[in-house]
Amino acid sequence: MTLPESMRYVAVDKAGGPDVMHVARSAPPTPRAGEVLIEVAFAGVNRPDCAQRAGTYPPPPDASPILGLEVAGRIVARGEAVREWSIGDEVCALVPGGGYAEYCATPAAWCLPIPQGLALEQAAGLPENFFTVWNNVFDRAYLRAGESFLVHGGTSGIGLCAIQLAKAFGAMVITTAGSAEKTAFCRSIGADHAIDYRQQDFVVEVGRITHERGVDVILDMVGGDYIERNLKCLALEGRLAQIAFLHGSRAECDFRLMMVKRLTLRGSTLRASPPARKAELARALLEKVWPIFAQGKVRPVIYATFDLDDTPKAHALMESSRHIGKIMLRVRRG
Repeated sequence: MTLPESMRYVAVDKAGGPDVMHVARSAPPTPRAGEVLIEVAFAGVNRPDCAQRAGTYPPPPDASPILGLEVAGRIVARGEAVREWSIGDEVCALVPGGGYAEYCATPAAWCLPIPQGLALEQAAGLPENFFTVWNNVFDRAYLRAGESFLVHGGTSGIGLCAIQLAKAFGAMVITTAGSAEKTAFCRSIGADHAIDYRQQDFVVEVGRITHERGVDVILDMVGGDYIERNLKCLALEGRLAQIAFLHGSRAECDFRLMMVKRLTLRGSTLRASPPARKAELARALLEKVWPIFAQGKVRPVIYATFDLDDTPKAHALMESSRHIGKIMLRVRRG
């Protein structure tokens, strides 16, 4: 296939708000050994994209400086030693950067087939959330069937993914969200209990729901004063998985709770994880999670889709926290 000499992509000329982004043109990337080049149909919008745009989350030195961490589309070129994918295959993929563009290169091992029954638009919103949740909730905090699980931010992409996966694999699920509408949606998607954190103290509510036992695993992206409150919510031998700090990374905390309850606190960032680790996660998702899409146990939730030219509007919506589910970019029509 002959590639065009230039492609459209979202440029960020300086750190700032959503208005610093605009569509520009550059040459398409060339896939390196072990990589594929994807003609991007849709890209997901994620909080780390907003942080990178604002200048607080720089990309790794070897990653594309273009925003975007997940895409879906068609493979149009292969680097050396790629055997598992063919030209023309439709895939969704975790990418090291470069998703807000008509063409994006990524390791072949980070690609996954489009799950049965899903469109490209839906599949493009899977990788960042599903890699993150599987890594932190199941691999690192080893949530098991029969245990109890609390996830904050239940109507975010991460939250909705975590609710559905935890429920599908046999956990009792509690979540927090910021309105009656959002808590109702969380229950409709599988949460056993949904707490309106604006109206209720989630520590008190978790105690009531669990008869003061606490939960086995918590997934948190809030941080700040939630850190100590999470420790109070954990049961004996409980595990806290920290993946972000929307309320700040510093807190005054009584760590005697960790000693008395024998707690485990674990943290990770997906983008900085070794490439081989992300390949392991892709294999685990293909084996354990992709089959349950066909069973109807998990479904993507898309709130809004914007054209590439309207990327500033997509980021403004993300930062408003009004949405329920994923925000997507339509990179290429047709």
